[in-house]
Amino acid sequence: MEAAGILANLNYKVTIVEKQTISGGKLNDWNNLFPDFSSPEKIVSDLKNKITASGVDIIYNTEISHIEKHNSRFEISDKKNIKLYSDAVVLASGFNLFDATLKEEYGYGVFQNVITSADLEKRLRNGLELLTSQGTPPKRLALIHCVGSRDAKSGNTYCSKVCCITGVKQAIELNKMLPACEIFCFYMDLRLYGSTFDSLYLTAQQEHKIQFIRGRLSEVSQKVDNFLQIKAEDTLSGKPLRLNVDMVVLLIGMEPCSLKEELSQQNDIQLDENGFFKTQNIHSQRNHTTNEGIFLAGSCICPMSVSETLENARSCALTVHNFLQTKV
Repeated sequence: MEAAGILANLNYKVTIVEKQTISGGKLNDWNNLFPDFSSPEKIVSDLKNKITASGVDIIYNTEISHIEKHNSRFEISDKKNIKLYSDAVVLASGFNLFDATLKEEYGYGVFQNVITSADLEKRLRNGLELLTSQGTPPKRLALIHCVGSRDAKSGNTYCSKVCCITGVKQAIELNKMLPACEIFCFYMDLRLYGSTFDSLYLTAQQEHKIQFIRGRLSEVSQKVDNFLQIKAEDTLSGKPLRLNVDMVVLLIGMEPCSLKEELSQQNDIQLDENGFFKTQNIHSQRNHTTNEGIFLAGSCICPMSVSETLENARSCALTVHNFLQTKV
């Protein structure tokens, strides 16, 4: 949406092909954004106003199945055989969330009181009270970092970048909602790359009494009294640890979008070692694919925060503009 609005303001005819029924992607599911707890609704609203004012066309409920290059133009078709023609294509297909059921030892999909960070975010977004399956507020709750990231067993050895700060943000939100609840964060190591993220981490400890435990989780099991027992290793002390909690939140990471293999094979677009679309040069040509005329924007390149995604989209729009100028 950001790239489309900029290109339309540069007097190009732009069409967005949207897979979903509404615009805004996963921002429609998030409650508050880190690090300032601002609402994603404002961002989505501003983007919608921008593309409406600039005359961008949007086709909803449409999933692209084929992109084919004829000389210097592209024929783009969906599964219903609708066809579009363009001089340039921007892939902004985003990311998928890791399927937490693949980490069977954590009990997601088995134990009702094990949820994901995305589940929690939707509950907060919808203003729902956080209750256990027994209908009571949790008195002890654990957030588990790096679920589906930095994990060879799950097939994802890379860092999803935003999970650590998401865990800090959600822990603070939970403390505000449930001030009597003890909240624990289990992490491998904290990767807080933003300039204000460390201060938010300190705030979580000092003002909200969040307890951070450096430990890798081995399993979650349910006891007869419905408590969840966490088994982990405290890697600072080198000792095994067991903790009973009422609820577990799994901080799930980002994975490459589902379109990647189909479109990359059709259009000779390479994938990187993690399965994301590969850029021509990670430093100077980050929005270029390995096929001239097809460009990349946002987290289909790699895990990105919302602010990084918007910045990358602006870069992509100017890259497309420069490319189209050479064709005039």
